Amino acid sequence: MTPATACTDELLLETPEEGVALVRLNRPAATNALSLSLQQALSHTFDALSQDPAVRAIVLTGGDKVFAAGGDIKSMDDCGPIEIMQRHTERVWAPIERCPKPIIAAVCGYAFGGGAELAMHADIIIAGTSASFAQPEIRIGIMPGIGGTQRLVRAVGKFNAMRILLTGKPIGAEEARLMGLVSQVVADDQVVDEAIKMAALIAAMPPLAAQQIKEVVLAGVDASLETALMLERKANQLLFATRDQKEGMQAFIEKRRPKFEGR
Repeated sequence: MTPATACTDELLLETPEEGVALVRLNRPAATNALSLSLQQALSHTFDALSQDPAVRAIVLTGGDKVFAAGGDIKSMDDCGPIEIMQRHTERVWAPIERCPKPIIAAVCGYAFGGGAELAMHADIIIAGTSASFAQPEIRIGIMPGIGGTQRLVRAVGKFNAMRILLTGKPIGAEEARLMGLVSQVVADDQVVDEAIKMAALIAAMPPLAAQQIKEVVLAGVDASLETALMLERKANQLLFATRDQKEGMQAFIEKRRPKFEGR
């Protein structure tokens, strides 16, 4: 693994494998609470990674003890509604939401509040056995504001989402997996390595195909089945114009390993 490169003191960026970016939250003393500066660093980093052709998959983690224990409550305590509105968190988080590259969240320990919402911005969530997820905002008189109600209900259904949102109680990794919130549960000391391994596998795939799969899945989930199937057909047809499609099929016929260039 290459040495970590600090984007800021609060966020580290590494390249553990070819084509893989590892983004690590780095506020251990504050349990990786999502300060405004950390959110800005995430925004700038994902914007840059989205535009970097060398990056084909991204792993997002908080480390081996905690993913992120929510928003920075102290920065919100005295805020009024206009100040909260003017923060425009939807703009800050947009580069993560709109990132065309596959994102894997590697979650150990707490993923609470904004931390759970951040994990739900990923395409795949790999959790350690100690991981737990919660939307505890109701306990301090507010509610999720970065997609927690909407992404959660799409992941786990109305009845599970309502229980999590209205009680504020955490759920463990295995229960989250059974609900459909978590893709895979592994031992805590294997979470980041497993996420990097999966990201490297994805990075070795044709990147245009990976990006089209992500785009169609996300665009189609709220569309009618007829519209979603049309999006799928058009994206599939488009990929037949790529050099990677020719390379992939020719390599299959010739029984050799393909080399995908993203063209």
